[in-house]
Amino acid sequence: MAWFKRTQKGIQTATEDKKDVPKGLWYKSPTGKIVDAEQLEKNFYVSPEDGYHVRIGSKEYFEILFDDNKYKELDKNLTSKDPLKFEDKKKYTDRLKDAQDKTNLKDAVRTAVGKSNGNELVIACMDFAFIGGSMGSVVGEKIARAADYAYEHKIPLMVISKSGGARMMEAALSLMQLAKTSAKLARLADAKIPYISLCTDPTTGGTTASFAMLGDINIAEPGALIGFAGPRVVRDTTGKELPDGFQTAEFLLEHGFLDFITPRQNLKQKVNLYLDLILNRPLSSN
Repeated sequence: MAWFKRTQKGIQTATEDKKDVPKGLWYKSPTGKIVDAEQLEKNFYVSPEDGYHVRIGSKEYFEILFDDNKYKELDKNLTSKDPLKFEDKKKYTDRLKDAQDKTNLKDAVRTAVGKSNGNELVIACMDFAFIGGSMGSVVGEKIARAADYAYEHKIPLMVISKSGGARMMEAALSLMQLAKTSAKLARLADAKIPYISLCTDPTTGGTTASFAMLGDINIAEPGALIGFAGPRVVRDTTGKELPDGFQTAEFLLEHGFLDFITPRQNLKQKVNLYLDLILNRPLSSN
């Protein structure tokens, strides 16, 4: 049985010669399920063991929703400035640079236009990896411009929210984005151009207070955290204990804030089915 025992003592292995297991081969879901990373990717980043939806970004959502992952990115070079000269533990300009270097993103949202099931669709997708998906001036401006593009070309708009809320480093300038994006969406509604809002984990703060809840149809992924303030703040403000499942997608669906919840595997099909029906066009075959 010596095959699993070290038969010779004192063997030393130099650090540089040690073989580490490459990162990313396995993923452990919050319920403790272990999933092969390649299998997870093939399953739309949803754990097949327990249905847990792993947080993903614009790159992955574009792959899921756009046909053959082909799209034209809009306003891709917009970057945030620092008009308030904000500084806490570090300068805001340094935080922006660090986030850009770490994520290879310009800011917390990417917008693009392409075909989904053969029909044109504009998508604005937030990236939580960029300063918690916080909504600053660039995020508001890019979503507003995406809405303008949809309006000018008569193309449906979809916004995928994944955000911790307004970006504190931009203070009131960040809050102004709530009104700006809401006004742009109202113009789409007047023109009868469909707007779909997808709430993913997490959708909180100013995002929830503006475009995330203004869809012609509001949908969510299973188990997503959706709310304005955190549970502790709500509990302290109201002085009441919160019900089980408070601020989950399922709770909001039950109380009428969402139209439906769709697993990520069915997202493309469900979005296009809704658009086919509301636009009175032939049902997509995919």
